[in-house]
Amino acid sequence: MARLTPPVPTSVHLARMLDRAPGERVDVGWLMAELGERSFGLTLLGMAVIALVPGASTIMGVLIAWPSIQLVLGHQAAALPRLVARRQIVVARLARTIALVVPWLAWAERLIRPRWPGLFGTLRRLVGATMLLLGLTLVSPVPFTHIVPAIVVILLALAYLEEDGGALLVGLLAALCSLAATAATVWGAIETIDWLDPAKVG
Repeated sequence: MARLTPPVPTSVHLARMLDRAPGERVDVGWLMAELGERSFGLTLLGMAVIALVPGASTIMGVLIAWPSIQLVLGHQAAALPRLVARRQIVVARLARTIALVVPWLAWAERLIRPRWPGLFGTLRRLVGATMLLLGLTLVSPVPFTHIVPAIVVILLALAYLEEDGGALLVGLLAALCSLAATAATVWGAIETIDWLDPAKVG
């Protein structure tokens, strides 16, 4: 069934969300419920941005597996462990964070906008599996190999946030190239180790 009204941009949704806060504090579970399907995109976007920081990619690569597996299982929204979901957040502090994030999202929304939303239902499990593999490549100890996978996860997360099927297809193609490059790097490293192995010389 076709959507009767255009989807609200994520930047606008975030700006309006705190108007519905039940008090001065909200728990993480409430926040995820308010985000709904956008919770996948926003969670993965935050993790991928942190993964760009040197030294943080290994931890983020492991954490990305959590929402990725939920996508593969067909969940409609990201679910967090109960211990995390119960954590309280001060609304004023959350508002300051959202005020920093919204301008960046608004800029991205000039390029990434709702297109071909039907692809998200069709490709949900494929996207989850791709995110999972990209997260695993972030664990690689080889310097600077985390940058491209993290950028690809950011693109896929933004596509999910704005329901942009075009950006989703571009992101999946970029993910294929990134995974192929990582596989080639790992294979080259293994071949180099075998070549340098004294036991195999002669």
